[in-house]
Amino acid sequence: MTHLAADDRYETMPYRRSGRSGLRLPAISLGLWHNFGHTRSIESQRAILRRAFDLGVTHFDLANNYGPPAGSAEENFGRIFAQDFRAYRDEMVISSKAGYYMWPGPYGEWGSRKNLIASLDQSLGRLGLDYVDVFYHHRPDPDTPLEETMGALDAIVRSGKALYVGVSNYTSEQVREAAAILKDLGTPLLIDQPRYSMFDRRIEEDRLLDALEEVGAGCIVFSPLEQGLLTDRYLKGIPEDSRMATSHFLNEDRLEGDVLDRVRGLNAIAAERGQSLAQTALAWALRDPRMTSVIIGASSVRQLEDNVASIGNLEFSEDELAAIDKLSIG
Repeated sequence: MTHLAADDRYETMPYRRSGRSGLRLPAISLGLWHNFGHTRSIESQRAILRRAFDLGVTHFDLANNYGPPAGSAEENFGRIFAQDFRAYRDEMVISSKAGYYMWPGPYGEWGSRKNLIASLDQSLGRLGLDYVDVFYHHRPDPDTPLEETMGALDAIVRSGKALYVGVSNYTSEQVREAAAILKDLGTPLLIDQPRYSMFDRRIEEDRLLDALEEVGAGCIVFSPLEQGLLTDRYLKGIPEDSRMATSHFLNEDRLEGDVLDRVRGLNAIAAERGQSLAQTALAWALRDPRMTSVIIGASSVRQLEDNVASIGNLEFSEDELAAIDKLSIG
């Protein structure tokens, strides 16, 4: 079974350069964190991936521990890729990461050369690929020298197992240090992947985008919808099948205080823009031209289509931004 991609797949999606590199990513990337493990229908996953590619989403973001269970998102993506997308490999950017816990013992997490190289070899096996386009160190390691971690990333590029390397959850100071080491080794830092949304603006206080601009790297953010909080999902309560009701990543205490009032206020702004709250939240995260891409998750084709439609209006007035500032959370 091979997917016949839509002829118009590149007509509407904007593509943004990652820092000063030659690589451009779609403004909307698809993340396989929650909805592509063995607990989900493979046919549902296939439908989402096919539709994403037809909408111009060329970047698929994975990690070794995505699932559940850990590793299953890569396995399922690899299975679907082999059946549907192998003919389109050169039109796709496939990324993976290592750094969080993956297997028992002293080598199954963090940032040692041993862990990163072994993790990537395992990921390539699950994906059925010879290389990934981007390989990330998933989180800073407080104990391993940064020179060792960046040296491993450099070695991975030189081995041909990744075309580019990035980091995730690194602060501006850590980005500068990592980029300097990689530059000396001859492998530039492509991108950083932090958390960012209307309800989590810590990267602004850290001036992360300034640091990335200095070193020539891009920025791609995860959780721009705060695990569904910045959607219309919780405006009237907590649905039984929602992530807040079923996942430990989003708890009911997130709605404490005036949070729900803030969500409703943001929803009103989105309605005035002719968008859903999710669409406005994604457009807002993309408002800085230095932002390369935002990563969305999707549990259905309909949800995917709604989120990708955010590219239809990426402009904000000063009044809109000021109103959002009053309702956002730093």
